[in-house]
Amino acid sequence: MSNVDLHQYPDTDGYFGEFGGQQIPGHLRKIMDDICKSYLEIRDTEKFKNELASLHKYYVGRPSPIYHAQKLSAECGGAQIYLKREDLNHTGAHKINHCLGEALLAKYMNKTKVIAETGAGQHGVALATACALVGIPCEIHMGTVDIKKEHPNVTKMRILGARVVPVDRGTQTLKDAVDSAFEELLSNPEDYFYAIGSVVGPHPFPMMVRDFQAIVGQEARAQFQEMTGKFPDYVVACVGGGSNAMGIFSGFLNDRGVRLVGVEPAGLGLDSEKHAATLTKGSKGEIHGFKCYVLQDETGNPLPVYSVASGLDYPGVGPQHCMLKDIERAEYAAVTDKECLDMFIRLSRSEGIIPALESSHAVAYAAKLAETLPSDVNILVNLSGRGDKDADFVADKLGI
Repeated sequence: MSNVDLHQYPDTDGYFGEFGGQQIPGHLRKIMDDICKSYLEIRDTEKFKNELASLHKYYVGRPSPIYHAQKLSAECGGAQIYLKREDLNHTGAHKINHCLGEALLAKYMNKTKVIAETGAGQHGVALATACALVGIPCEIHMGTVDIKKEHPNVTKMRILGARVVPVDRGTQTLKDAVDSAFEELLSNPEDYFYAIGSVVGPHPFPMMVRDFQAIVGQEARAQFQEMTGKFPDYVVACVGGGSNAMGIFSGFLNDRGVRLVGVEPAGLGLDSEKHAATLTKGSKGEIHGFKCYVLQDETGNPLPVYSVASGLDYPGVGPQHCMLKDIERAEYAAVTDKECLDMFIRLSRSEGIIPALESSHAVAYAAKLAETLPSDVNILVNLSGRGDKDADFVADKLGI
């Protein structure tokens, strides 16, 4: 597929190769098709594009800058590490990019409530923010384990007016929050809008969230050329569901000289049961209405997954990532909790930037990679979020 334009995906049925689609009952397909139809109607209108561009500039604070992490690069003694600073966005992460788009779409469709899941809470905060802005009630489903771990974000969601629904079944984390949110959608699918938090779920969500996140890759492509006169040699991003990675990857998909690397959570180790490295250890299956790689048992049921980073502990992954893996356009690695926590502290103290635990996975991999490469090689990392939400948890865990 070396000569195929990778921007042509998904096809009209929502497939990225063999992945994606709508693995859902017929009555739900109509709901998803209505969302798709409305999205395709408004996405290229001047009114929608201008409103979203204005919000990007004056509300979110885009473009987010690219920063050369010179001290960290010097410590590694090899390649140069650059950070795309999505942590500087309003609400502290890349999630605001697609949440604004989804909230505007829900308003356009005259929906009466927006529902979402969240793991780390960044999607929840961003959606609560966007819904406050457009004036639509917001309901966020969140596992009780994550509520305890990410309590600063829970407080923010409530301040913003969102209703936070604790989910205390199963592993009490992200997968269970998704299940709970879907059930609420089914109670009134005509009036409710489910704003999925990543490039997952039935079509059109993997396409739609990718499109809203593509602003990251578009900016990064132009900024990096302006800074260095060339493209980066590597683009690295963490992958749970995969929204921040798909956002920045999208700017370089057809640039075959740019290596794309997604970094998954190895948790306590890939040889243990305590990880969420779906693309590394999973197999082809279905989850939450789409086909993808899944961490699953012999009967096809999703396995319990784990990561120190609440936003990454999901047993599935975006269908476009699955296709990129299979055609070898992107490669996927995994980083342990310990490596993640070490980088959380290291980046904080070397550059004065406190990263989200999710983003720390990507920076940790980039640092290991940099040590093996010459100094004229450039690595661009999507620093997808800031670590305010994780600071108390990390301090307690490490005894700081």
